Amino acid sequence: MKESGIGSQKIIRRKRDGELEYLPDELTIEEPLEIRVGRKPIATTMRTPGHDEELAAGFLLSEGIVRSRDQVASISVTGDNRVGVGLTAGVKLKLNSTKRFGTISSSCGLCGKTSIDAIRQNFPAIPSTDIRIDIETLLSLPETLRNAQSDFARTGGIHAAGIFGVDSKLKIAREDIGRHNAVDKAIGRAFLDELLPLERHLLLVSGRASFEIIQKALAAGIPIVAAVSAPSSLAVELARDSNQTLIGFLRPPSFNIYTHIERVIL
Repeated sequence: MKESGIGSQKIIRRKRDGELEYLPDELTIEEPLEIRVGRKPIATTMRTPGHDEELAAGFLLSEGIVRSRDQVASISVTGDNRVGVGLTAGVKLKLNSTKRFGTISSSCGLCGKTSIDAIRQNFPAIPSTDIRIDIETLLSLPETLRNAQSDFARTGGIHAAGIFGVDSKLKIAREDIGRHNAVDKAIGRAFLDELLPLERHLLLVSGRASFEIIQKALAAGIPIVAAVSAPSSLAVELARDSNQTLIGFLRPPSFNIYTHIERVIL
C-alpha cells in the first residue's frame, strides 16, 4: 500500500487585494531513503515516501547493478527510511559500479557522479521493430497522466512518470518530488512484475528529459520517451545513439521530435 506523500503546514497568504489570510497548505514530503544491498549502503536519495521497493528496484536496474528479476531475492522496507535488497545466491555486487553514489538530490539524479563515462551504462541499443504511435494517441497522453496525478492536484509540487502502451492505455503511473525517482518507481514496478523489456511501450515524464531519464528508459527497454518540457543535449545524443525516439515539449496540440522520427505516424 502506498504511504502518504503529503504533509500540511499552516501558512499566511497575501491576496491580490492586500488582505492576509491564515490557512493550511498541503506540501509534498521530501525525506531521505537509504538503499542497501545486503549490508552495504549504496546510495541515499531524496524522495517522496511511497513505493520504496519499486524505487530501489528501478534504481538498481537503471544503474546496471541488477539486470533481471531473478537476480533479486528480496526487497524489504524498514520504518527508518531504509530499504534493503537481497541478491540471489551467486549474484555478486560489483563494487566498482557503486562507488560513485552518494546523496542523490530530488532535483538531480546524477549529482555526485564524477563523469559522463562513469554514468553511461553498457545497455544495448533498442532493437528496430515495427512499433509506431500516431499523433492523436500521442497528444492524448499528457491529460491521461495528469488525471492520474492525485498528489500533484493537491500540492502542485510533484513530478510524474507514466508507462503507456502504444494504444494509449496507461499501465503504470508514479509520482515523486524527483522526476528521476518517479521513473525509477515506474520501471521498478515493471521490473518486479517481470514485464521487461518494455519494447512496445512509451515513457512520459512531466518535466524535462535529461540524460538520466533516457538512460533509465533504455535500461527498461523503452523505445519512445516523451516529456512535457525540454530535453538536454546529452539526452538527445544518448537517444540517437540508443535508437530511442525522443519527443519534447509535448503540450497539445504541439510537440517536437528530436530523434528517430520513424516511430511517429505523421
